[in-house]
Amino acid sequence: MASMLDGCTPWPEEFVDRYWSVGLWRGNTLDNLLRGWALQYGPRTALVHGDTRLTYAALNRRVDRMAAGFRLRGLRPGQRVLVQLPNVPEFVVTVFALMRAGAVPVFCPLAHPASGVAELVRLTQAVGYVAASTHPFFDHTALAADIAARWPFLRRVFTLEAPGDSSPYGGLTTDPAGCQYSPLGSVDAAPEPALAQSADQVAFFLLADGDTEAPRLVPRTHNDFAYQARAAAELVSLTEDDVYLAVPPAESPFALGSPGIVGTLSVGGTVVLVDTQAPGACLPVVERERVTLTSVTSEVARDWLDARPTVRADMSSLRLVQIEGAPAERATAERVGSSWGCRPQQVFGMAEGVLLLTRPADPDGTALGTQGRPLSPDDQIRIVDADGAAVPDGESGELIVRGPYTPRGYYRAPEQNAYSFTVDGYFRTGHLARRTADGDLEVTGRL
Repeated sequence: MASMLDGCTPWPEEFVDRYWSVGLWRGNTLDNLLRGWALQYGPRTALVHGDTRLTYAALNRRVDRMAAGFRLRGLRPGQRVLVQLPNVPEFVVTVFALMRAGAVPVFCPLAHPASGVAELVRLTQAVGYVAASTHPFFDHTALAADIAARWPFLRRVFTLEAPGDSSPYGGLTTDPAGCQYSPLGSVDAAPEPALAQSADQVAFFLLADGDTEAPRLVPRTHNDFAYQARAAAELVSLTEDDVYLAVPPAESPFALGSPGIVGTLSVGGTVVLVDTQAPGACLPVVERERVTLTSVTSEVARDWLDARPTVRADMSSLRLVQIEGAPAERATAERVGSSWGCRPQQVFGMAEGVLLLTRPADPDGTALGTQGRPLSPDDQIRIVDADGAAVPDGESGELIVRGPYTPRGYYRAPEQNAYSFTVDGYFRTGHLARRTADGDLEVTGRL
C-alpha cells in the first residue's frame, strides 16, 4: 500500500492479502473500469438529465478529453481538487476525468457552508476547485477568489456555467492573486495515453456526515469502492435493463455506490440524474424514464407518498426503493410497498464504508423492521458496551466494524483516529445497534 497518499492509514498487509485472494479487490481503477464499460455497452444510454442523454461511448470520450484538458491546465497526479457540483452529467464526467488525470477529487456537499469549503481546501491543500459559478446557497466564484487569496496553493477554478450565464469568466482568466478561472466546458484537449495508476491509490475523499468546521475526510481507494459498488449491484440483481434515479446528492456514498451511480454503470444500466428531491419534479421522471430503482431518505419517501393525491405519475416500473434512515421507520417502508407495488430495502451506510442492507428476499419482519446484514461476507461486525466488551444478542451497544471497504483512518487526523478506530482496526460508528435472534441488525440510535 505504498502508493497511499501521505496522511492516509493503509490496511494491514494480512487484510490486503485476504481481500485480493478471495477476489474482493481486483486491481482496476474506477476510470479504467469506465473504459471497459464503454467498450461493452457503447451505444447504450449511460446518463440522463432532463433532455440530455449520454451513451457509454460518449461518456468515456468526454472523460478522456476532459482528463487531457485538466492535465493541460497543470493538474498533476496525486493533487487534490475540490468538487462541489449538483446532480448533473458534468459531475460524473468531472469525477472520472479527474481520476483519469491522476488527480484526487474531494467531494463537497452543495450546501456546505463557505467556512467549511475553505477548511476543506486548507486540509487537503487542494490546487483546484470545481463548482457552479453561482448557486442559491452562495456565489462559488467569489468564494473561490476569497479562498485563493488566503491559500496560495489553490490556483485553478473551473466553473460550471448555467445556460445563458454571463459570467465574467467566459474564458481563461487570471485574478490578481494568480488564480486561474475557466469554464468547465472549456477543459478539453486531445486524449493522451493512459496513465499507469494503482488501484490501491486513493480514488477520492468523502466527507464524514455532519462535518463542517472541523472536517473528517474519508479516503476511499479504487479497490475498495469498486468492490462496494459491484457487491451492492449484485445484491439487488442489477442488470443492463435497470434504470437508477439518483435522488440524493451525487457525492454521497448512498447515491454514488450503494449500488448507485457506479454500480449501475458497472452493469450497463442507465443513471437518471435529478437536482431536486421535490415529488413534483421526481415522480414524473420515474414515469417518463421507466425508473426501476431509486434511493431516498425516509423523509423524501414520505414526501413522495404524501404527494400522490396531487402529483399523478405511473410508478409501476419501480421494482426496488432503497430507504436510508435509522432507526428504521416501518410505517414508511410499508407504505412504499403498498402504494407503489415494489419492494422496500432498508439501507444504513456511512462515508466510512460500513453498509448494512436488507435483502430483496427477506421476510417482511426483517425488510420492514431492521437494517439487515453487512454487504460483504468479509465485513467484521461487533456490538460492544462502553468498555469494548461484546454485548449479548438482543441488547443495544455501539456498532463497530472493519472490512474490505472500511478505511482504517481519516485523512491527516491522528487524534481523531485514536478515538474513532480501535487498536485492532475497528471503526467506531457512534451508532447504537442490536442483533436480532435471526442475526440481522437493527440500528437503534446514536451515542
